[in-house]
Amino acid sequence: MTPTVRRALLLLVLTPLLHVLTGASGTAVAHTELVSSSPKDGAALKKAPDHLTLTFDEAVDPAGVRVLTMDGDRLPVSRTGADSVRVSLAAPEQGRIAVVWSVVDEEDGHASSGRIAFAVGTTATTTGGDEASVPAPAPSPSVRKVLVAARWAGYLSLALFVGGLAFVALLWPLGAYEPRARALLGLAWAGGLAATVAAIGLQGAYTSLGGLRDALRPATYADVLATEPGVVLAARGLMWVLAAVVLGALLQGAARSAGWRVGALAVAFGLLRTTGMHGHSSEGGEPTWGAVADFAHLLGASLWIGGLAMLAVAVLPRRRAGELAAVVPGYSRLAAVSVTGIVVAGLVLAWQVVGSYDALLHTSYGQLLLVKTAVLGGVLVAAYASRQWVRTRLDLAVLLRGDAATVRSFGYSVAAETGLVLVVLAVTSLLVTADPGR
Repeated sequence: MTPTVRRALLLLVLTPLLHVLTGASGTAVAHTELVSSSPKDGAALKKAPDHLTLTFDEAVDPAGVRVLTMDGDRLPVSRTGADSVRVSLAAPEQGRIAVVWSVVDEEDGHASSGRIAFAVGTTATTTGGDEASVPAPAPSPSVRKVLVAARWAGYLSLALFVGGLAFVALLWPLGAYEPRARALLGLAWAGGLAATVAAIGLQGAYTSLGGLRDALRPATYADVLATEPGVVLAARGLMWVLAAVVLGALLQGAARSAGWRVGALAVAFGLLRTTGMHGHSSEGGEPTWGAVADFAHLLGASLWIGGLAMLAVAVLPRRRAGELAAVVPGYSRLAAVSVTGIVVAGLVLAWQVVGSYDALLHTSYGQLLLVKTAVLGGVLVAAYASRQWVRTRLDLAVLLRGDAATVRSFGYSVAAETGLVLVVLAVTSLLVTADPGR
């Protein structure tokens, strides 16, 4: 086992211990939550109020706060402080008032919600009524599932595009003329743009507690784009549009051009940064370190996964011995560095978001993180098998001019590694929509 892979595996095994040794304590960070309301939930008032004040545990954007009547009518919301908003009410003189509220976390775009009800013109001390027995609203499970799928597609497209560009630029310039490589990059670009556009509508339906039909409404897009997470999604969409220029230049054979490399680097940086700008990495006591670690994590994953896909889809099927001898060892070294970066950045992110050994074991987020770590360990085993093949059989493949039987075992290893990587991306998509505090 090579020293790099050995160290990476050791870090994965020691992840829970490192959470404790770093001194992390306390519970994991949760999303924006309601601290108090005026009038209070369950209050009995002699006179109907003309407004309701909601105070949250952190700063909120009024555009991200929605308050609806039980009939579904949206109530006007205005700012009264950094962490509080004022809701205008058209309250009856007698009876009960019940509203549903939801708020979008400015840092990671997640939604929290609840219900407030109080009585007017009665001496009752509790609201009671039919609305009190109804559970608090929550995002639609179907919307959440489709949003997870869109984010999975977005992560995969990002990795294939950025990693594929790096693979061609650094290791295989002739790949710019290979139809399979061109098709892979084109599909990655189209998938990334489509996933970003779909995510805007799905994010709106998710945070407004709506259904899948709401994800297609222009008003939903308008509401999301008025919020900070929506601006980030719009910026990511713009970066994908600019990526079309980089891709078009590559297809015209500009991979060796210094100007193209600068443009590709700028677009890749923009895609990686806008993908990680709003997420759990922005939470915790050191958001700057979280942002740096998240960028390094995404970059390492993209170089590894995109290069792996390019190797499996475009390089191996050609079975050109000299090309294998030139490209595979270089990718092997790049992948080793990328995996080490992924592990180190992942440890920083886990410390930043989870924050304690107890949260790692007893929250759904921590348990998903452990699943991702276990699958990643399996991927590293497959990667180690690939590296061993490179050491012992690549020379034989060159002598046999890429004989199919000789290349086949390496192809199986690459296929296994690719399949496990897709599982890692799926768990990552679930982590993005999971609440670290639950």
